[in-house]
Amino acid sequence: MQTPIEQPQGAYRPIESFTLSDLEAVRLVLRGGSVIDWHRLNFAHEAEAHEFIKAQEVDWNVPADRERAEVVKQDAIDYLRRHFDFPIPRPVASLELPGLLQLASTKGHRQLCACTILKVMHIIHHLEGRELLYMLPVADQEMFFLVEEKVYRVIGGMLAQGFPILEFIGGRKHKDSLYTKLLSKPDTIAANIYDKLRFRIVTRSPDDIFPVVSYLLRHVFPFNYVIPGQSTNTLFHFRSYCEQHPHLRSLFTQLQMAPDIEDDMNRATNRFSANEYQIVHFVVDMPVRLNDAMQKSAPPNAKQLGPVVFVQTEFQIIDRHTEQHNELGEASHSAYKERQKQSVMHRLKVGNDAQRAKPEDPKKEDE
Repeated sequence: MQTPIEQPQGAYRPIESFTLSDLEAVRLVLRGGSVIDWHRLNFAHEAEAHEFIKAQEVDWNVPADRERAEVVKQDAIDYLRRHFDFPIPRPVASLELPGLLQLASTKGHRQLCACTILKVMHIIHHLEGRELLYMLPVADQEMFFLVEEKVYRVIGGMLAQGFPILEFIGGRKHKDSLYTKLLSKPDTIAANIYDKLRFRIVTRSPDDIFPVVSYLLRHVFPFNYVIPGQSTNTLFHFRSYCEQHPHLRSLFTQLQMAPDIEDDMNRATNRFSANEYQIVHFVVDMPVRLNDAMQKSAPPNAKQLGPVVFVQTEFQIIDRHTEQHNELGEASHSAYKERQKQSVMHRLKVGNDAQRAKPEDPKKEDE
């Protein structure tokens, strides 16, 4: 009989206590990157691997969850062998998920194999979680409630423990706001609205933002489900910020991506935001564990997909001083909404000027 794993209670870590894994994950969030581009993990201890598993809404003490992880792992291995003739040593293929995560944090050929398997597992698990969501006879509002319950529980605990959070606001986007946003977007498809469910956190100072994000990554959503290309970071120049802090500077040289990768990336932007507006904003496809009633409502052929679905959720994190500065002049929310409203009204009346046919030059007709 397998001995139950005692799940670690991850503490709040100020910048001076960051691990390499912490900084790597925060960097991914800020730039909106993808773990598929990584070539290693950085879990130094077994406890970190189990903390990461728990953030996926997988309970390693539950046999069914361990069995589900094993099925996904085997599907990933079969895919690699079937399409790429990818050689996987037997000792690697026999590892359970925690062992793969630890092996992926080492070096050598077996580490590469573990990383490759985990990347495919990530894709399979995500796709099947999405498939499960579509099969459920459950309204968006019910799913939103599960997300809110999860986030409020963690943030409430952070506030109770005196973490440097001055303000926390959660909410669902009002229908009128959804209408306006869709009318203002070139791609007027509801599936492209990421902030139907959103949370805003105001910290005491800029130096509290990295630790707050790190804590959320370990307790609310894992870094591998940050949606690539949907992050906006106008608060920090990542490399310069790390160089200002001795501990982060020592970790920065060990990061796996190029030192200046942020400088060459196109960040998600909002054309109605003022140039001086500053924020850390990102979107996650948050893993949510279905409650018993939802699992029972699933059709029989959905049972094999497990108990986890994914719900797109937006987070905004900012410090108090920057928030106050944002509310001045053109950067204010009211000014933003007015620019958006005027653009929508113009589009409804005359359409998109850039796409309208220009009248022919009469001089050309005479030539």
